[in-house]
Amino acid sequence: MPEKETIERAREDAQEGKAPTTQAGEFVREEIHHVREGKHGARSPQQAIAIGLSKARRAGVKLPPPPKGTASARKTAKGKSHRTTRRPSSKRSRAITRALKREGRSGASHRALARQARSAARRRRSSGGARTTRSGSRRSSRRK
Repeated sequence: MPEKETIERAREDAQEGKAPTTQAGEFVREEIHHVREGKHGARSPQQAIAIGLSKARRAGVKLPPPPKGTASARKTAKGKSHRTTRRPSSKRSRAITRALKREGRSGASHRALARQARSAARRRRSSGGARTTRSGSRRSSRRK
């Protein structure tokens, strides 16, 4: 469950007319903080981002659906939705907390996030055939 502050920040972004991705960024930010605190375990920045985006979708941010996973992943997700959720016993709860404390924090480190941002930007740049701006095409025509 996202924190009230996060939902409030995302709502403010929506009222200001900002893009859904900007609104979702608040949830991703919260998730990164949770990983750093040891509340959640994420092995990579991508995993932390995916969890944050999922939370944003559940909170009502108008994001496109995630890319379809493998058949086995969909099957496990479908199976989980039918189960009734019950609070884990205190013993299990403590065990989970301890396991999360032992989990590494490197997935949400500044270094890992910077690497993720650079690779994402590189991916956008390489597949930017349709994204070229008019000013960019104008500039290239001037050089000729």
